[in-house]
Amino acid sequence: MSEPLPALEAATLRRVTRRLIPFMFVLYIANYLDRVNVSFAALHMNRDLGFSSAAYGLGAGMFFLGYCLFQIPSNLVLARVGARRWIGGIMITWGVIASAMMLVRGVGSFYSLRALLGVVEAGFFPGMILYLTYWFPAVERARAVAGFMTAIPISGVVGGPLSGALLGLNGVAGLAGWQWLFLLEGLPSVVLGAATLWYLTDRPGEAAWLPADARAWLVERLRREQARVAGRYGTSLRQALLDGVVWRLGLLYFLIIAGLYGQGLWLPQIIKGSSHLSDLTVGLLSAAPALAAAVAMVAVAAHSDRTGERHRHVAAPLVAGAVGFAATAATLDTPLLATAALSLSAIGFTSALGPFWALPTTFLSGTAAAGGIALINSLGNVAGFAGPYLVGLVKDATGGYAGALLAFALLMLAGAALALALRRAPALRAPASAG
Repeated sequence: MSEPLPALEAATLRRVTRRLIPFMFVLYIANYLDRVNVSFAALHMNRDLGFSSAAYGLGAGMFFLGYCLFQIPSNLVLARVGARRWIGGIMITWGVIASAMMLVRGVGSFYSLRALLGVVEAGFFPGMILYLTYWFPAVERARAVAGFMTAIPISGVVGGPLSGALLGLNGVAGLAGWQWLFLLEGLPSVVLGAATLWYLTDRPGEAAWLPADARAWLVERLRREQARVAGRYGTSLRQALLDGVVWRLGLLYFLIIAGLYGQGLWLPQIIKGSSHLSDLTVGLLSAAPALAAAVAMVAVAAHSDRTGERHRHVAAPLVAGAVGFAATAATLDTPLLATAALSLSAIGFTSALGPFWALPTTFLSGTAAAGGIALINSLGNVAGFAGPYLVGLVKDATGGYAGALLAFALLMLAGAALALALRRAPALRAPASAG
């Protein structure tokens, strides 16, 4: 268990947390909402444009084609030019593309814009994970990652009711409700991208908002830690891309992400499919799993940092997620029970994320971190394509969602087993020293 930090160190980390995490959290809400708001648009867009469930599932997953292919080059660019310019620029660009989704007229434009959105968004998440390694020591990283990544469930709390309300603008100014949804939910990314260009600080040594003694301590602490990791594991890109542990972490992330996007991109339709609820009510109900997940995510990450243990803090939530998916399959005819079961599955796959992302950053540094983190995220997000498409295929073939939900339960269990097996990997046996 890590020792309590002296006053200067604790105060410095509090300042860094207050300065960076809330802003990164807001950026990630915009990022995540722009990639998953298609799930609400589909409540009317599929009917208006004649999309089958399989066509929608393929289009929703097309985002991840561009997203996975451009992770590594995008993260290498960020490592070279800095987070401020790179993140600000891609946010403005993807905000424009997200709003342009209102112009979709058929499967061709739907698939193309989703893939293009993925290309541009590819640099955000792995870039932010890399950016956190520039500011937080390894023993503090699970909480930092979880604080940032609570944007995933909170985007559901915000986005569900908001998207449901925007669908109610159907017919205003001659636009469908789903067109208003894309237009208005893409614009915040443009504004936030512009704000990023002046707000973010690339490295601790440039942080004028930190007192001199705090800045000096943080720079030296991270320099020593990164030198220790680099001396033991190296920093070359080639080494990271060929590392078997990196690839196994990518597989583990695939198993987590399959559930996250399989549920996230179909949640409104799953809830509405067993009822005749209004769009706004569906939006409100869909916020419940997200809210429960946000609370659990922070609690699990904090406990993981306090104990210094990562593997069981990944495995146990995934077992809970498996139970939640199985329970959802058994309660689809009862919206309230299904929502409660969906909440348990959401608690599972989101709570695993903070401890999971603390694992690769314990042995990757420098260029190896930029490439390795991006590779893990790329491999994992292949499931962002496969998960939604699987749900669509099963829905068209069986008329329901139960088969796909049970498949996700099995994937969560496989992820729990892999997380525990990774305890035997030398690079992951213990967290980095707090020294």
